[in-house]
Amino acid sequence: METNAKVAIMGDYPPRKCGIATFTRDLREAVSTLNPDWDCPVLTVTDPGNAYEYPPEVRFEIPEPDAASYLRAADFLNLSQVDVLCIQHEFGIFGGPSGEHILNLMRKANMPKVVTLHTVLAEPNIVQRKTFDDLLDGASKLVVMSAQGGSMLRDIYGVSNEKIAVIPHGIPDIPFVDPNFYKDQFGVAGKAVLLTFGLLSPGKGIEYAIQAMPEIVKHNPGCVYIILGATHPNLIRLNGEAYRESLEALARDLGVEENVRFVNRYVDKSELCEFIGAADIYLTPYLNEAQITSGTLAYCFGAGKAVVSTPYWHAKELLAENRGVLVPFRNGIAISEGVNGLLDHEALRHGMRKQAYMMGRDMVWESVAKDYGRVFEEARQAFQTPIRHNVTTNALGSLILPGWRWDHLRRMSDSTGVFQHAIFTIPRFREGYCTDDNARALLLTILLDESGVTDLKDIQSAGAAFLENAYVEETGRFRNFMSFSRDWLEPIGSEDSHGRALWALGAVIGRTAKPGLRLWASGLFERALKVVSEFTSPRAWAFALLGLNEYFRNMHGDLHAARLRADLAERLMELFRKNNSHGWSWCENIVAYDNPRLPQALIIAGRWMANEEMQNTGLEALRWLMERQTGPGEIFRAVGTKGFWEKGGEPAIFDQQPIEAAAAVSACIEAYEATGDAFWRTEAFRAFHWFIGQNDLTLPLYDPSTGGCRDGLHDHRVNENQGAESTLSYLLARAEIEQLRKKPR
Repeated sequence: METNAKVAIMGDYPPRKCGIATFTRDLREAVSTLNPDWDCPVLTVTDPGNAYEYPPEVRFEIPEPDAASYLRAADFLNLSQVDVLCIQHEFGIFGGPSGEHILNLMRKANMPKVVTLHTVLAEPNIVQRKTFDDLLDGASKLVVMSAQGGSMLRDIYGVSNEKIAVIPHGIPDIPFVDPNFYKDQFGVAGKAVLLTFGLLSPGKGIEYAIQAMPEIVKHNPGCVYIILGATHPNLIRLNGEAYRESLEALARDLGVEENVRFVNRYVDKSELCEFIGAADIYLTPYLNEAQITSGTLAYCFGAGKAVVSTPYWHAKELLAENRGVLVPFRNGIAISEGVNGLLDHEALRHGMRKQAYMMGRDMVWESVAKDYGRVFEEARQAFQTPIRHNVTTNALGSLILPGWRWDHLRRMSDSTGVFQHAIFTIPRFREGYCTDDNARALLLTILLDESGVTDLKDIQSAGAAFLENAYVEETGRFRNFMSFSRDWLEPIGSEDSHGRALWALGAVIGRTAKPGLRLWASGLFERALKVVSEFTSPRAWAFALLGLNEYFRNMHGDLHAARLRADLAERLMELFRKNNSHGWSWCENIVAYDNPRLPQALIIAGRWMANEEMQNTGLEALRWLMERQTGPGEIFRAVGTKGFWEKGGEPAIFDQQPIEAAAAVSACIEAYEATGDAFWRTEAFRAFHWFIGQNDLTLPLYDPSTGGCRDGLHDHRVNENQGAESTLSYLLARAEIEQLRKKPR
């Protein structure tokens, strides 16, 4: 990592009292000390019901259950231009089911994420597995503190070796000294000292160590067992000091109350090191095998302490090859035998201490900080930084729009028309052409002509020629699909494609200043309009209504067209009356595709026909739709194509399509024109921001390097193909936003 890097570290933080808070602080201090030129801000999560006076390095506080705060934290990280984010992950410290709120932050934060996993579950439940899988996918690198953790990630979760780094739990650099040096200050001079430390809770198995004390004292009179640490705050809230009191009662019942000393407080690092220094043997009688990391074990082992422990995963790995004594779970007799064996054999104990201390040199925080620095650099190298755009939902009017770029649209076109699909940025010739996309292309060029952008005359000409060729006089219908060899693939196209063709033709008639183009469009529009009354597709009605609205810019005296407009609008209105119910302000039993066009057509028709009920129905439906097309942080979230949204169900979140964002932009602008309500102007910009990164993945769909638009938003990535529909959807939305910006508020 270069000098002046900015590495944000996220986790619990002191004065909150827990192991993760201590680890986060120690990691941050070690990284900052090793790299004094780095800026290492801290983001911390505060548990419900508590408030802490955090030190100055804590720059952002997230209330654990508040989902919106995680998104604001991501905004903070993005605006701070953080190079790497290092997240301390433990189940139970983040809000949402199984801590899923952290996922929204990870999706929105545009930087590599290094996630330190303090727990890896061997048998997660369904919700835990889904959340953990998403967490693993969103990380650039994963840090575990034991080889066992790495094996579990590979074998259970299918994580590649390249993504995993094994870095030991960091420890303070405690000198290797005789325990007798520290004992007098605790009043235990000349006595054998056993130690367990950490927040007190039932899972620590301390009752079994106390059960071992009578036999230990019998062989080693005067031996003292120090139990250091306050009771866990969560346990205090639930049960008070009942667990500690039960341990004290057990010691009394066994007659060893003078040999068991409780230090009921949370000690700072310097005092903790003195307690560790005074210990002859460290005990970890934990009850559960499934623990891949123990910070207390790491501290004492690395300080050169002889250890007696139950065989949980981290202990088995660290104490292998006679570096400690392993005893069965829940077995006081075995603990007493292990302790007495070490106390009775001083040479064995000191040899074990030396082994531990030598191995612990790689665990001191300076060494661990170097390892993290290497991982941060690997994450930065591997991460593909999404394009940043300086846009915010609080400054919509000052949005700096990307400049026009036609490279990809020209690549996707030839003299016949616009190709349908692309593989990445390469046109897929075998997919051919379609009327839908060429109608969109023609509509775009007309809107651009109005704005003084005349760079696409060839595409305008090809689009008009394509529609002329697509129309069949005998049927009165447009064909839709054409092969690359210019063969039509169907006798009659869809009603929707016919409606889109009428929409483009209406725009030519209503907007162009080119007499020849306007005359051509007028003739084709009149002929193609005749069959529309036979259509049954609501979207075809809506597209035709949009085309009629364009047509009436210059031809508002056409009675035949006016009657058709009234008929189509009433049909659409009747669908809304029929299907509208409590909580469902829609015209069908499913919200499917190109959805905003349906209320947009009603708003337009109601406005120009002076039908207040119709206009208000369209406005109500559009507001209902936009409210539900809203994700965390007020982002635009289109109804996804993987299931759409059936009445009575939940809307699909993915895959999100550019056509939906473009339709939302257009419909909201129409609502703004009709009402003057600034809400709709804001909504139009919100939908447009989806293209440039304000979406569920915080990834841009628009590609400024090509001028194209990616084909959609999947649940974990963008679809990198840049097809015609997507590219034209973006360009149409861009053209309409440009026109909106030029109008007075």
